[in-house]
Amino acid sequence: MGAGARATAAALLLVAAALAGVAAGGDIVHQDDDAPKIPGCSNDFMLVKVQTWVKNRETDEFVGVGARFGPIIESKEKHANRTGLLIAEPFDCCTPLKEKVAGEVLLVQRGDCKFTTKAKVAEDAGASAIIILNNRHELYKMVCDQNETDLDINIPAVLLPKDAGTILQGLLSLGKVSVQLYSPDRPLVDTAEVFLWLMAVGTILGASYWSAWSAREALIEQEKLLKDGHESSVNIEAEGSTGMVDITMTSAMLFIVVASLFLVMLYKLMSHWFVELLVVIFCIGGVEGLQTCLVALLSRWFKPAARSFVKVPFFGAVSYLTLAVCPFCIVFAVLWAVYRRMPYAWIGQDVLGIALIVTVIQIVRIPNLKVGSVLLGCSFLYDIFWVFISKMLFHESVMIVVARGDNTDEDGVPMLLKIPRMFDPWGGYSIIGFGDILLPGLLVAFALRYDWAARKTLQSGYFLWSMVAYGSGLLITYVALNLMDGHGQPALLYIVPFTLGTFISLGKKRGELRNLWMKGQPPRVCTHSHHPLKDSADSASHVISS
Repeated sequence: MGAGARATAAALLLVAAALAGVAAGGDIVHQDDDAPKIPGCSNDFMLVKVQTWVKNRETDEFVGVGARFGPIIESKEKHANRTGLLIAEPFDCCTPLKEKVAGEVLLVQRGDCKFTTKAKVAEDAGASAIIILNNRHELYKMVCDQNETDLDINIPAVLLPKDAGTILQGLLSLGKVSVQLYSPDRPLVDTAEVFLWLMAVGTILGASYWSAWSAREALIEQEKLLKDGHESSVNIEAEGSTGMVDITMTSAMLFIVVASLFLVMLYKLMSHWFVELLVVIFCIGGVEGLQTCLVALLSRWFKPAARSFVKVPFFGAVSYLTLAVCPFCIVFAVLWAVYRRMPYAWIGQDVLGIALIVTVIQIVRIPNLKVGSVLLGCSFLYDIFWVFISKMLFHESVMIVVARGDNTDEDGVPMLLKIPRMFDPWGGYSIIGFGDILLPGLLVAFALRYDWAARKTLQSGYFLWSMVAYGSGLLITYVALNLMDGHGQPALLYIVPFTLGTFISLGKKRGELRNLWMKGQPPRVCTHSHHPLKDSADSASHVISS
């Protein structure tokens, strides 16, 4: 690993921490969460599909949100009625309409009066439902005032975002428009979350074994040199860890501060051009990660090419195998960047992301449990602050806004792993931030390195139980996500107590906590080192006797 790889690792760690708290984003902008339920206004907020037809020809489908008031919207598409759509006159629907309607759905504009007033006026005019167009591009929850009493509303109300309203008005200019309103149920188990869980656990598993294998190879090489009689053990140890970066206590604490500043910068500068810049940075890191992984895999079959080097300007000595693999990695990343808005672009994003995470876990190391506890503990607090507490300062969750890529036309920032919800009628993606895999992964990799160095079995070591703890913590995250009705969850809120708590508890129970905490490696007796006092005494004895 060269300086470029180490710089890439540090940069990715920064971005990973900035997006540590994103386990999944909600489908709508959640507002009025504290609005009380009162008689006649107690519906759960539900997403609603609005399918359209122009002159009996199926066209666009939009997604809105149902109101607290009114009847429950039909969940089965086959049972939902197809009804004509009309624009209300007046458009705000705050005063009685100029003409009665015969069961059509009314399209009205938000503003000038309460949502409930609009629904009552539409119902009095004979409408079967009301579609309210928001004056902003996101959705908003329609609630009732606490002092409202006349809430006998018998038609459903749906709010659509501003851009959907613009399209609908354009369709109405083409001829007769019909709409169908229904709210299909989500599946009980999201298969995308199952695969995302497997992807996250598998990434840490593979990265940990690679990290432990590299450490063991370095140790074997060091022991060979000692057996050959080399004296400069300090230099040998340094050479054995070439390319690796050990996190210190200071860097672990400063890291979260810098990550916070970076997150605020992302939040304030979030725009189309800034996301494009993040895409470029992600591609550079992805090329480095994919190249490192491929070279490590292929070097077993192409040893001569992996061991033969050539000097390249600005890069130094580069193996022929790296030169052969690099063009493929560059083309792969460029193709993903160009076609990242295509339906299957998530595959390329996940490949680049996993390769990058695996590479960083192999390069960056936690030297002991003390540093790991500080790093994960700070990340734990950081995660909670930027997902939950930041709402008090910025009036929205900074972490979730950045992850979704608000104020851009992108489907979120690229520093995420995601899988489409293929069996969900609502579609969308289940996502997880890099930090939710990478930061706990550093601790799990440390556990496996320690187990191998101490020659522990799988059951008597720390790696197996750390993996179980991480998987359990991530599983609880997804359970909480579903219980919280799709609100984005800070995954480290659940993962850190499980993973770190398990490690510390096992260490204390086995009497190894002090060694894990301070040294991070098992006690080892070096049989090849010389004893200076003993050698001097033997020499003096030899001189006297002679």
